[in-house]
Amino acid sequence: MTEILDATDWAILAELQEDGRIAFAELARRVNLSASATTERVRRLETAGVITGYRAEVDLERTGYPVLAVVRLKYPGPAARHEPLRRLLEERSEILECLRTTGDDCYALKIATTSMGHLEEIVDELAQFGSTTTNLVLSRPLAVRGPAVPRAGAAEQ
Repeated sequence: MTEILDATDWAILAELQEDGRIAFAELARRVNLSASATTERVRRLETAGVITGYRAEVDLERTGYPVLAVVRLKYPGPAARHEPLRRLLEERSEILECLRTTGDDCYALKIATTSMGHLEEIVDELAQFGSTTTNLVLSRPLAVRGPAVPRAGAAEQ
């Protein structure tokens, strides 16, 4: 169910997406509310499932994972037979994200590895499920970001 968010909720979300460790007092100052009102709003957003967690951004290269790739997987057959792939997703921590998609490919996976050989090993594991297409990431002109206030009329488009 979609939550109805006002401008203050969106301001809180923007600040938390920028810095999830911001103190409530500072967050309150930035969104022009009292600390208690801000805390209550954040808790309401958490309870409603709008805020689903807080994470640290990790520099992949500095942690020994310099190779980043997007692997598209075409997995033939009904969705009920996709359980083996779901198990592999749980087992391989190098697979950072998996999106179920429409179109020719069934899945798009973001994978971080220690080397090209390591990437090849994971792509070979994925190939048992269907055909793969691998793209190496050269740079990230836009890092991961969350949603912002929808533009007027965007919902009708």
